[in-house]
Amino acid sequence: MSPPPVRHPLRRRSSLSSSSPSSSTPPTQPPPGPTTKQTQTNKSSSDLEFGSSKKFEGSSEFVHLRYHMGPVLTSNITVHPIWYGHWSPLQKRIIRSFLSSISAPTPSTPHRRPQPTVSAWWRTVRLYTDQTNQNISKTLLLGQEKNDRFYSHGKSLTRLSIQSVIKSAVTSRTKPLPINPRSGLYLLLTSADVSVQDFCGQVCGFHYFTFPSIVGYTLPYAWVGNSATQCPGSCAYPFAVPVYIPGLKPKRAPNGDVGVDGMLSVIGHEIAELATNPLVNAWYAGQDPSFPTEIADLCEGIYGTGGGGSYMGQLMEDGRDGATYNMVGNGGRRFLVQWVWNPVVSYCSGPNALDQ
Repeated sequence: MSPPPVRHPLRRRSSLSSSSPSSSTPPTQPPPGPTTKQTQTNKSSSDLEFGSSKKFEGSSEFVHLRYHMGPVLTSNITVHPIWYGHWSPLQKRIIRSFLSSISAPTPSTPHRRPQPTVSAWWRTVRLYTDQTNQNISKTLLLGQEKNDRFYSHGKSLTRLSIQSVIKSAVTSRTKPLPINPRSGLYLLLTSADVSVQDFCGQVCGFHYFTFPSIVGYTLPYAWVGNSATQCPGSCAYPFAVPVYIPGLKPKRAPNGDVGVDGMLSVIGHEIAELATNPLVNAWYAGQDPSFPTEIADLCEGIYGTGGGGSYMGQLMEDGRDGATYNMVGNGGRRFLVQWVWNPVVSYCSGPNALDQ
C-alpha cells in the first residue's frame, strides 16, 4: 500500500460524530543579524510527489470564506497547555516562547527593515470580526499549565479520550486548570511516545470543543502531537522528509528539535482557527460545518512569497547555522509557521511577505 500524500502540515477535516452536538447552534537572544538571507529552494521533480492540492498565494477565485454568525474570541485569550507524557524543560521553553510571542510588541529596528515577527503574523488573524464588528483579541496570554507525565489515560489516545485528558486537567484535586469557556483555550500536547487516533495517517493536530457529557463544559481545545519518532516526514516537514522521496534533504530546524519545531506551525495553525472558529460555526468556507475549510486550511503549505502547490515559498536561512525559518519571536527565537488567509486582500499572507 502506497503511503499517504504528505501535506504541510498534515491536517484533518474533522467529522462530527453522531453523538456530537450540532455545530449550527453555539453550545452552552537578539534578532538575527546580517548573516540572515532570503533563500528560494528550486523545485525538483521529487517535490511534485507532495501533490498539488495547495491553494496558491493570491488565488481567491474559488474561495468562499464567510462568517456563519457564531462567536469568535474577542476577549483576551488565555492558552492553558497540558503537557501529556514526557517533555524536557527545553521543549517546553520553545513552545512557551512561541505562545508568548503572539501578542508581544514588535521590536523597533531603526535603519533597517524590521524582522518578520510572530505578533505580525497574528495581526492577520486579528482582521476577523464577530457580528458586532469586534476583532479577534490582540492579547494572547500563557495561562496555567498542567503536567500529565504519568500518562493518566495511557499511551494510546482516541479523539474522545483526548477530552477525558482535558477533563482530568480541569477537575484535578491538585491545581486544576481554570475553567473559562469564553476566552480560555486548552492546548493538549502529546509527547513523541504517545499515539493518537488518526495521527500521522490523517492528522498532525486538530481543534474542536469539549462535550459537556464528557468534560462537563463546552471548552475550545486543540491537540497537537510530537511526531519525532512516529512520522516526522509527514508532520515535521521540512525538518524531516518522507523516506519514500530519495534525495530530498531536510532543512535545519531553527530550535534544534525536529519534533517540536514541526509542532509549532501546527500549533499556530490550530490557535488561529480556534480564535476565528472556536465552536465550528463562525469563519469557514464550504457548506458543511462537519468538514469546514478554515483560515489556516486555506494556506496549508504556504510559508512565504510565491508559495503554493508543493513549494513552501521564499523563506529565510540563517547564514550562521543554516536554520530555516520565516519569523522571530521573543528573544530572537526563530520559528517556521505557515501563513493564514487574509480576509481583506483575499489571499494568504504572512509577516515575511516580500510583496505586501
